[in-house]
Amino acid sequence: MALRHIGRFAAARRLGCAPLTTSVKPNEKGKKITSQEVFEREDKFGAHNYHPLPVALTRAQGVHVWDVEGKRYYDLLSAYSAVNQGHNHPKIIQALVEQVQVLSLTSRAFYSDVLGEYEEYITRLFGYDKVLPMNTGVEGGETACKLARRWGYSVKKIPENQAKIVFASGNFWGRTMSAISASTDPDSFKGFGPYMPGFDIVPYNDLAALSEKLQDPTVAAFMVEPIQGEAGVVVPDEGYLKGVRRICSENNVLFIADEVQTGLARTGRMLACDHEDVRPDILILGKALSGGLYPVSAVLADDPIMLTIKPGEHGSTYGGNPLGCKVAMSALQVLIDENLAENAQILGKRLREGLNVLPQGCC
Repeated sequence: MALRHIGRFAAARRLGCAPLTTSVKPNEKGKKITSQEVFEREDKFGAHNYHPLPVALTRAQGVHVWDVEGKRYYDLLSAYSAVNQGHNHPKIIQALVEQVQVLSLTSRAFYSDVLGEYEEYITRLFGYDKVLPMNTGVEGGETACKLARRWGYSVKKIPENQAKIVFASGNFWGRTMSAISASTDPDSFKGFGPYMPGFDIVPYNDLAALSEKLQDPTVAAFMVEPIQGEAGVVVPDEGYLKGVRRICSENNVLFIADEVQTGLARTGRMLACDHEDVRPDILILGKALSGGLYPVSAVLADDPIMLTIKPGEHGSTYGGNPLGCKVAMSALQVLIDENLAENAQILGKRLREGLNVLPQGCC
C-alpha cells in the first residue's frame, strides 16, 4: 500500500468503530494484591493454555523468588533452565540498561554495530563458522529444520519434497505446528492435525534403531536432546552421543543437537555434548542465552550448511537485534567468568549423592 494511502486507511478504520478505552489500570506500586486475586485475574482474562502451580510471584533475585505475600522460595525450576546465571544478574542487567538507552531494534533491514560483534563472539566461543540469530528456542528448532532440509536438497541431493528429519521419541522442542508434528506426546499434538510431513521417529537411546533408520537416503538430519527434559530428565547411556555422531557421519546425515535446555552450563559443562566430546553439525541454543532477561536463541553451523540459506529465505524482525545481542554476550560471559559450569558439576554431584541416600518413597 502506498504511504499516502496509509493515513486515509487508518482514518477510515477509526470512523467505523468506537475509540479504544479502558478503565483498567496496571497495579499501582505499593498496592497490596493477594495470590488469590492474581489467580482469579489470570483465569478470567487469560487463555487456559497453562495450569501453573498456585504461587503468585512478584520478584526474584539470584536463586530466590518471592510471592505477593512476601514468602520466599528457592527457585529449583529456574524458568525451565532460562536463568542459569540466577535471577536479575547485575552484569546482565547493566548490559541491558546500557544498550536499551542507545539502540534496541533496527530490524535486519539495516546493519547494526552490535550484531557482528555478537556473531563473532558466539561463533568463536562454540567453534562454528556462522550463527543465525533468533528469539525463542522453538524458533531455533524451526530454523535448524529449515537448514537441514535446504542442505538435504542442495548438498545431499535428496529429490525435491522428499527430505526427512528424524527425531527421538519423547522429544520436546516447543508447541508450533512443526514441533508438535515431531512429538510423541498426545497432550502436545492431539487435536491439532494435519501434521507436518517429512518427520520420522526413532526410539531415544537406541543406536541400533537409529542406524537402521538413517540408512534411508532421503534422511537429511537427526535432531536430538542430549538429555531429554520434558520427557522426565532422561539421561541416555554413556556413549550414546558418540554413537549418534558416528552413525550420522557414516550416513551423510546432519546431527542436530537441541541444547536449548541442556546447554550453557546446565549439566556441568558448557554444552551437554561436551561430556562425550562430540560436535553436532547444527547446534541450537536458547533459554539461558539471555540469562532470563530477554528472548534470545541461536543456531550455529558451518558454512556448507548455513550458506545454503539465501537472503530473504529466513529471518525474524527481532532476531539479532542490538539489545538481545548485548544481553546474550553478557550472559555468556557471566557463565565463563563465574565458572558456572564447574559450579553446576560440583553442586549436581552433591545433590545426587544426597538424593541417593534418602529412603525410597520418602518424597
